[in-house]
Amino acid sequence: MDGSTDAIDLLVIGDANPDVVVQGMPHDIQYGQVEQLVETGCLTIGGSAAIFACAATRLGLRTALVAVLGDDPAGRFMLDELRAHDVDVSGCRTVPHVPTGTTVCLVRHGDRAILTSQGAILLLSEEMVGRALLRSARHVHVSSFFLLPNLSRGLRGLLDEARAAGAGTSLDTNWDPSQRWNGGVHAALPAVDVLLVNETEALALSGGSQIETAVATLAAQGPMPVIKRGADGALAYSKGRIVRTYALPVTVADAIGAGDSFNAGFLYGRLNEWPIERCLALGVACGSLSTRAVGGTTAQPTLAEAVAAMEAASGPRR
Repeated sequence: MDGSTDAIDLLVIGDANPDVVVQGMPHDIQYGQVEQLVETGCLTIGGSAAIFACAATRLGLRTALVAVLGDDPAGRFMLDELRAHDVDVSGCRTVPHVPTGTTVCLVRHGDRAILTSQGAILLLSEEMVGRALLRSARHVHVSSFFLLPNLSRGLRGLLDEARAAGAGTSLDTNWDPSQRWNGGVHAALPAVDVLLVNETEALALSGGSQIETAVATLAAQGPMPVIKRGADGALAYSKGRIVRTYALPVTVADAIGAGDSFNAGFLYGRLNEWPIERCLALGVACGSLSTRAVGGTTAQPTLAEAVAAMEAASGPRR
């Protein structure tokens, strides 16, 4: 399906699945049908692409998502929730006889384990991206490269098409469950304008041991690397120099999706031709504020909230 042909700011391609977030895990999880109690559990929007799309619409960007879901209650939950967040889901596919992907996030002491059943996520391919929708976008963002083996094979060509139509491109690889850190990702990088990864991912993709050399190695393959560093803020390697910004003080309830909210803030600034320093600062503000509540989308800020937090941390900009 081609989806809407109206102009959009962002076309997001990737994973969409429910997250089941369980907080306050016991120190040892016991098997043998032993029932253990946890602090909280909730069902919420999951998948890097879906969380990013919600963050972008929250900032005021017109955003469409291409993802594959099962024809089941989990898939219907996701589509209903995405529509409620003003995400255009006309480009999403629903397939029968394949379950919607599902992730269980086990959270304890500020860290988390992520258990994902890929389900319909695996089926997304380059052919499923409507070309009218692709040509209508100012920017195309791809999430969770390593969960999408069918898409990965045609990703370079798809991004080349987007750029030929005048769109910017970005990629967030997320974690590689195989920990091989290849899967064709390096073949796609020359068609990527902005590579958005965390520090561990950047080191694994580059094969380096220091972030300063890792970003130079990745930049040599084509993209501008933008590195998310959690409590240490973020940095970008732009025009041969490293630009840094620092995290905002915030009481963290849950960091799920913080990187995706960062991506939305950074790309908002880029789409509006902000200087790189201000793009990073908005990204950090969006990522930091998103950690105030459980779930990847619950506390995502509006643009006004993010700008106010950004400027309170750095002083007013003139």
